Amino acid sequence: MFLNILLVLGGFYVLIKGADYLVNGSSSLARRLGVPALVVGLTVVAFGTSSPELFVNIIAAINGSTDIAIGNVLGSNLANILVILGVTTLIAPLKLKSSTIWKEIPFSLLAAILVLVLGADMFLEGSPQNLLGRIDGIVLIAFFLIFLVYTFGIRESGEQPRTKIEQMSLWKSILFILGGLVALILGGQFVVTGATAIALFFGISENLIGLTIVAVGTSLPELVSSIVAARKGHQDIAIGNVVGSNIFNIFFVLGMTSIITPLPFNAPNIVDAFAVVTATLLMFFLLFVGKRQTLHRMEGSIFLLMYVGFILFAIVRG
Repeated sequence: MFLNILLVLGGFYVLIKGADYLVNGSSSLARRLGVPALVVGLTVVAFGTSSPELFVNIIAAINGSTDIAIGNVLGSNLANILVILGVTTLIAPLKLKSSTIWKEIPFSLLAAILVLVLGADMFLEGSPQNLLGRIDGIVLIAFFLIFLVYTFGIRESGEQPRTKIEQMSLWKSILFILGGLVALILGGQFVVTGATAIALFFGISENLIGLTIVAVGTSLPELVSSIVAARKGHQDIAIGNVVGSNIFNIFFVLGMTSIITPLPFNAPNIVDAFAVVTATLLMFFLLFVGKRQTLHRMEGSIFLLMYVGFILFAIVRG
């Protein structure tokens, strides 16, 4: 049992370091090949912060641990809103731009609602089983491409990334990319193997493990990025990191996973997806309470208390 816990913790560490190496190597290589920093920020860096979720999901799907895959995405999105925003707003209030409130957050809400709609086959089509199939995965990827085009349009209108890209030699960049990919694959395998063993040992569902331990672990890059951004006064980056990650997780990560292996969408998954929708709506409405367009410590405390309540509910549910 102790070894399985170490396997999960070690897997998280390897995942985070792998994502870091992949982002640094890919960013450096892209700049060396003449790719604008704007494009690097929108593609490589965005992919890098969500790559732990992606690789954990791919390996879980290949291993047949579909409950871990779905729980990881829904749990990560819930943790992004309730934990990351909760902790970040305790450090510094977050003032959001109008475009984030009226465009990105509604897009994130659309992603959560779309998962509910695509997964409710029994209710909407009278099917014998709720399933996120390959067609559903293609639909999610299509929405991701639409969001990507929209994001490019925003950045081309004047907003530029603040991230400084370190320039490395060609071979060092390639080595970082290959090392990052290997670390992500190994880290993902460690996490899935250890989490599955822990679930079997305690007799609890893989969905609960994915929803809690795996989800929080794979959200660590977003947590660190948002805290650092908030402390440096980059409020738009702190909130944009959370909202963008939630959109990426559902449209791309869950879309790719369901294309690889159709994912059974059981009753607990529907409840969890509804919780993500509720958390997103709450985030939206709290922006109009008190000082408009700003999340304060009070809202952050509410988020954290809600997350504790949901985790207790999930544990009781099993």
